[in-house]
Order: sequence, then structure tokens, then C-alpha cells
Amino acid sequence: MIRKLGLTILLFALGSAAALAADFNGKWNGQVQGRNGMQTLVFDFHVDGSTLTGKITTPRGDTDISNGKVDGDTITFDQVLNFNGNSFTITYTGKAAADGTIQFTRQFGSAGDRPPQQFTAKRGDAPTTPAAPPQ
Repeated sequence: MIRKLGLTILLFALGSAAALAADFNGKWNGQVQGRNGMQTLVFDFHVDGSTLTGKITTPRGDTDISNGKVDGDTITFDQVLNFNGNSFTITYTGKAAADGTIQFTRQFGSAGDRPPQQFTAKRGDAPTTPAAPPQ
């Protein structure tokens, strides 16, 4: 009897943890300030357990995600870029929000290089028409 009760509690706990995990699979888009204005980023996430893989598409092309991890409603991953033989890493941390978006912070290189940037990603491909400028 105690064994069955223990098994029931274990299954309930595992089911609850799975229910709390956010669904990050699929395409997400966001806009972040770049050197030449707003830049659209499209993320194509693939989650397998706690492992996150996929691609980031920017106006410069596609980059594979590396070191991707999922922990409940939080994801972390790196984007490694190469320019003129130099490589640098952008680290992303995202948290699923109640409104169905992902609240991201991204950090270039080491913490002292540039301040972190915050932005929001929404599910789906990037908009096909540019957003109207603020008035």
C-alpha cells in the first residue's frame, strides 16, 4: 500500500514538473536595437528534454545555437559569430512570460564589453512588413 502511494506521488510530481515546463519549440521573432537601427531576429527552437538546438536568423544569415539548455520556463544558449577571423559569443537567457512571449536578455562577450540588451520574442515568423516608426 505504501509502495503504491509512493509511486503515485512520484508520478504526480514528475507530471507536474513536465506541466510547468514551457513549450519553446518552433519559430519565435523579436526585434533588438543594433548599430544601424532595429534588427529582427528569428529563432527556430527544437527542444529534446533539457537540450535546446536550432538556428538564429538575422539580416546577416543563419547561425546555429550552441550550448542550449531548457530548465522549466527558462532557456539559455549561445550564438557564436565570426567576423574577419575573429570570433565572439552572444549569450541569451530567456524566460517564458504569462502572455506567451519570451523575455530575453542577451550579453555580448564578457560582461564588461557592452551592457546587456533586453527584448521580447513572440511566437511565429518575423512580420513581413516593417513596424511603423513611433510618433
